[in-house]
Formats: sequence, structure tokens, C-alpha cells
Amino acid sequence: MLPAGTRFGPYEIVSAIGAGGMGEVYKARDTRLERTVAIKVLPPMLALDAQFRERFEREAKSISSLNHPNICTLHDVGNHEGTEYLVMEFIDGESLAARLAKGPMPLAEALKIGVEIAGALDKAHRQGIVHRDLKPGNVMLTKSGSKLLDFGLAKLGPAGALSGAAPTALATSPRPAAGSPPLTAQGTILGTFQYMAPEQVEGDEADARSDIFAFGALLYEMFTGRRAFSGKSQASLLSSILKDEPPAVSQVQPLAPPALDYLVRTCLAKDPDARFQTAHDLLLQLKWISEGGSAAGVPAPVVAHRRNRERTAWMTAAALGVLLLGAATIAVMHFREAPAPVDPIQFTISSPDNSLFGGQVPHFAVSPDGRNVAFVASLQNATVLWVRPIGSLAARPIAGTEQALYPFWSADSRFIGFFANGKLKKVQLSGGPPVPLSDAPNGRGGTWNRDNVILFASSPNSGILRVSSAGGTPTPVTTIAADRASHRWPVFLPDGRHFLFYANTSSTTGEIKIGSLDAPGVVAVASADSHGAYSTGHLIFVRAGTLMAQPFDVSTNQPTADPFPVAEKVGIDATLRGGFSVSTAGVLLHARGGVRPVARLTWFDRSGKTIGTAGDAGEYFNVSLSPEERRVAVSLQTGTPANRDIWILDLARAGAPSRLTFDPSQEAVPIFSPSGGDIAFSSTRTGPWNALIKPAGGGQEVLVRESATTNYMTDWSRDGKLLVYSDVAGATGLDLYVLPLTGDKKPVLFLQTPFNEDSPAFSPDGKWIAYESNESGRVEVYVRPFPVAPGQYMVSRNGGAQPQWRSDGKELFFLSLEGTMMSVDISALNNFE
Repeated sequence: MLPAGTRFGPYEIVSAIGAGGMGEVYKARDTRLERTVAIKVLPPMLALDAQFRERFEREAKSISSLNHPNICTLHDVGNHEGTEYLVMEFIDGESLAARLAKGPMPLAEALKIGVEIAGALDKAHRQGIVHRDLKPGNVMLTKSGSKLLDFGLAKLGPAGALSGAAPTALATSPRPAAGSPPLTAQGTILGTFQYMAPEQVEGDEADARSDIFAFGALLYEMFTGRRAFSGKSQASLLSSILKDEPPAVSQVQPLAPPALDYLVRTCLAKDPDARFQTAHDLLLQLKWISEGGSAAGVPAPVVAHRRNRERTAWMTAAALGVLLLGAATIAVMHFREAPAPVDPIQFTISSPDNSLFGGQVPHFAVSPDGRNVAFVASLQNATVLWVRPIGSLAARPIAGTEQALYPFWSADSRFIGFFANGKLKKVQLSGGPPVPLSDAPNGRGGTWNRDNVILFASSPNSGILRVSSAGGTPTPVTTIAADRASHRWPVFLPDGRHFLFYANTSSTTGEIKIGSLDAPGVVAVASADSHGAYSTGHLIFVRAGTLMAQPFDVSTNQPTADPFPVAEKVGIDATLRGGFSVSTAGVLLHARGGVRPVARLTWFDRSGKTIGTAGDAGEYFNVSLSPEERRVAVSLQTGTPANRDIWILDLARAGAPSRLTFDPSQEAVPIFSPSGGDIAFSSTRTGPWNALIKPAGGGQEVLVRESATTNYMTDWSRDGKLLVYSDVAGATGLDLYVLPLTGDKKPVLFLQTPFNEDSPAFSPDGKWIAYESNESGRVEVYVRPFPVAPGQYMVSRNGGAQPQWRSDGKELFFLSLEGTMMSVDISALNNFE
């Protein structure tokens, strides 16, 4: 290899790029024009062989006659002290081979590259040049488009020879050493085995139709992530090329339109006469497919540009009822600025035992290639990750993913990221144990780009964090601004450098914003009620219960038209995560259900029988019964846009509830004081959720706890002196604190472990605190003595949450992970039993 600083006339070597069977390639500087170039050098040992010199000259002549935006440009040729060299444009990007090592490409992206390569072949064939070595390693992907390289094996003929050319003798050269990389095979057969046409395998003359066969194999690999032909040896591989037919693209990639199956099958025909006869015909077919010219009602997830009207086919999965995947439909929808009615193609995606986690808005994510759905559901009293191929009738659980939340996929669809037990983790789709990557005490969404960068939200107050997919210490990429908005639900845009995230403040509507890995600062792009996502030219989000799509230009990161509706009654959960997921391939899953669940406050007896109701139906979120049991404080959502406030119902009267709070921020989790005269509640009016106290009959509010982190007060000691709450102030996730209401009113840490503790509740005698924790691998209910916390007692056995004491302390109630109310008798005279 040549050292840096070596000169070839005006060209100065900077560094080596690579080496192959036809020479060495270097990055160099053109000292005359001050530009970066690539220099291909024929080493002296190869220059002694007349065949290598001939092929080197052939490449120079081939490239010099081609002027096309998708063909590498030749700048200069020369001979320096007996060394032959070519000077070409320097291409900054990755090879198609490197990209395919990460998995199949989205259909729209693969079609775009296919059109570019077909255009390059059309240009070469019109100049009488047959490439003869078309393969992923000879295609470079750049920001401006793909580039066809390496015409070292090209055959030159008269211009205009589009297909069969005059026969010429095949060159021969020594075979490569055993174990060499699969570059161009230098034998009596010219080309790379996996992409050879049958006539090349049999030693017949190659013409333009041989390039078309190789192009078909290239397309097949881009769409499916698999090689069209394979074998355990070169002999079996060549036999496969001569005899076998690869599975149809649509069998491997369910979203592929039939027209694409036809195109690839025609390219790969064994008989050259049965293939497309010119690259120009192939180019026209590809353009037609990429513009939406596939069969009606069949998914063709590409963007068509006809008379400035965008028309994109989407595959949509919509849940019928409350549970996604328990009874879901998949429908083809065409997005327009004024969408026309469509007849959906419907089929059911079933979940195991209808036990999806997340209730009205389950936790689910469709893979970037649109082939699999990851979701969270129960398995043996624990929540785990499940994966269901869209084209399959069965889902399978992934071992080791207990307590999984909020799954997301790697860009190559090979890994699933998720949150569990206060950690960000990853697990390989093909199998293997989950791998912890970072602390994430209160995860709120993640996204994973092709450079193996993961962005995630760790807590409501940390901003968006960045970490390697190999793990490590996360670093912030966004900071909480003066408005103290919460940043969550990041989603990478196609360039893998910019990303969407959702920012919600104390106002009723949040914003979708765009940040960058390469520069500070963020820009708001849309107001929305949920997180945002991007696919095939559209920004997707929920607004007022309707799933919306807005044409969006990723080159400017700005909307280009008004949003239009896609589906109605799409859920949003309490974390402002919309009930939808979208892939880069254009597959859209959404959970259909009431966005604002209407409930009824209901009395039950000990057998579970309904014995009465209280008040009208409404959008209730929290309930607190007053000590004298005559009033109920609730968090009630009303208005448009929706806003939560604290309301009080008088159970002795049948009238409407009375409103206690009137601030435009959100209020929740009311708690009656032991006397019943005051109510503590949490509010977002100071940014994160913090605690206030207000007289139950109305009056002046008092801020009792303000911090930069979210904390929910969940109980009031019976002596009226203490509030207990969970907080994410530390690095160990949710911890439990006690807030004195007298003296210095400084919070006191009660319990801090590496796990998440939440929903603390004082026993009536004040000697115990019940709480939930995930330290066993799933959420269970525990009890510890108070005020000191040595030792603990597990109360639940198969999962439990949200403990509440009976007023005499002799019974503890909690919810099972399936939502069933449970109770257990308590004896604590001498010890806790």
C-alpha cells in the first residue's frame, strides 16, 4: 500500500480506501483544483500481466465514454514512473453491500435505487458497454443518489448495441486463492458468482441481458434481504443459478406489489430471450411501479408524484374495540390531501389470550421492514415481549423480557429495544438473552438508527438521551427549556441524524419538535395530542382523537400541506403516546378505541356485585373517598381540548359534581386530609407534576412541594403531618419520599433501591407503608415498617400494584396485573403477617 503523501503528478495520496483484484484505491487531493478525488492504481506486479493492463485500460475507456449522474465520473488517467492510475470522483457513502448486510431495504428506497441503477445501465448499454460484474459491492449509496462503479470487466462494443453483441473471446486469468473474499472471481468465468447469468456460468458470451439478470438478483436482495441464489460451494451455487427459481419477492416481503414479482421474475429468466431485452424497458417498468402503478388494492408503499399530487399506499392495522391485535384489521389506505374512500383488505391479528398490556392503548411497534409486530402481553402472570409476523397466524414470546414496556426496533429490524426494571434493554429477534444498555428509570420511548445510535427518554425531566446500541453512559441531546416541557417519544427521521420528539408543557396541547444529533436547538413542526412518527412523505400524529397525516418534506423538515384524517378514535395513553406505529416501508398499525374513556363511579359488594353508582358517567382518572365516606374527590377530564381538574361529588346528593380547581394546567391524584377539610393533589402548573393543597370547600391553594422532577403524592398520614410520594430525582429510578407538613418541610428519603418503587400508602396506625416494586422481576406489593425500613414483606404473589389499606388496617387491597381487585387479611400486632 502507498504511504500518505505519495505524489502522482498533481495528486497527493491521503489514505487508502480499499483493494481488490483489479488494483488499489486511495483517497487523494488534487493540488491544482483543491478537491478530493479517488485514485485507482494498478500495482507494478499486476502491471506485468498484459491482461490486467488491458482490463485497466478497458475500465478507463468505459468510464470516459459515460456521462451519467449515477455512474462514477472519470477525471484523469496517467502513468507515474511506470505505475498506471485512474483519477475518479471521490464518493462519500457506503456500498450497497454494506447496507444489505443490515437487512432488507424499505420498498420505496429500494425502488429509488433500482431506478437509478437501471438508468446507469441504460446509459452504458446505449454506449455499447456491458458491465459484466454488477453486484452490491459495485454500487455506492450517497446522499445525492447511488453510483455504479468498477467497469474493470466491462465489454466494449459499438455504441447502440443494446443487447446481443458480437462475440468476443472470454479473457482468462488465474483463479483467486482459497479463502479470498467474494470479490470478482478471476477465472474462465468473468463476474461474481452470485450475480452471474446462466449464459455466463456456461461460458457463453455475455451481453446486455446478462447485466439485466444480475440486476434482477440485485433487486431481489434489496427487497428481501436474501440472495436470489445460494449454495454450500461454488459448484452448488452455479447449479442453483442454472436450475432453481428463488421464492417470489412477495412471499418474503408481503408488502411487495405483484408488478414487482413480475419484474424480478422476468429479469431472472434463465433464457436471455425471456428477459427484458433492454435496460430502458426495465427502467420504464421500475418507474411505473414506483409511481404507484401496481395492481389495485395491493400494497405498494411508495410515493407517486403525478401532477403534484402525492398518493401513497399504506397498510393499516386498526384494532376493533379496546385491545389492539386481539381483534384487529389490516386495511390498505391511500393518503391524499383529500383522501378518497377505499375498500380495506381486512384480516385478524390475534394476541395470546387477549391479554395485551396497556389496556386501551397497548404497547406495540411494527418493524421498519413492515414484516413483524412486537407487542407486550401477559405470559404466566408476567408481561413479556411477543413477536408476530404480519404474514403469520401465531405470535411467540421472547424469553427474558419480563416487565417489558414500550418496544421499538433497530433500523435493520433485527433487534428490539424495550424498557424493563428501570433499564433500557435490547434483544435479538432471532434469539438470545436480553442485554441491558443503560439505566432508564421511567422510560418513555426509544428509536434506533442505522449508525447504531439509540435515543430514548429516561424520565419526564431528563430530556432526550443518546446511547450506543452496545451500551454505555447516556448523554443528553435535548435539554428541558425554560417552559420545563417534558421531552419523550423520540423517532429518527430517514437521514438518521434528525429526530422527532414530543414536548408537552402545562398547556393542554403539546408539540412535535425536531432535533438533530449534529447541532443543538430544536424546532416545533406541529401541534398534536400525541407523539409523532414519519413514513413515506408524511408526518403522523393524533389530534382530537383522529389519526392525522401531514405531507412533510424531510429535506427542509417542514410540512408542505395541511394534515388530513386517516382513522378515527385512535387512543392516547396517559404518557401521551398515541396508539399507532408506522414503519419505513409504509405499514401503519393503530389501536382503535375511545381516546377519552368514559367510566362510571360504581359501588360493589364483597362478591363483586354492583350495588349502586355515583354521579354521571365521565372521564375519571383517580378516586379518593373522604374519611366520613360522604364525598368523593376525582380527577375528571372535560372540555375540548381536554383538560383534567379536581372535582368533588357529594354522595348524599344526586346532583352534578362541583369543580375544585380551575387552572388551565392538568390536575390529578386528589387525596383527602384525615379531617376531610383539605385536598392534596398534583398539578403541572409549575412544569413537572408537583403537589398543592386546597380547602375541600374552595379557597387559597398552597404549593407544598416544587421540584424539577415529577412527584405524585399518593397518601396522607392519619395524623395529618406527612405526605408520601414517589420521585425520580435520583439515578435509581422511582424512590419513596416522605414530606413533612410542619417544621422545615424538607423531604425525607424513605426507600431507595436499584428498582422502581411507587404508589406508597400509609397504614392507618402509621407504622407501615405499603408500596409496589419491580425488584422480583415483576411488579409486586410489599410492606415495610415506618419510619425505619429494615426488612420487607411481600403481600402479593403473582403480581400486584396500587395498594390501599382498609380503614382499620386489617386488610390490604391491591390490583392484580390483569386488573382484578384483590385483598389480603393483615395482622400486625407483634409482627407483620
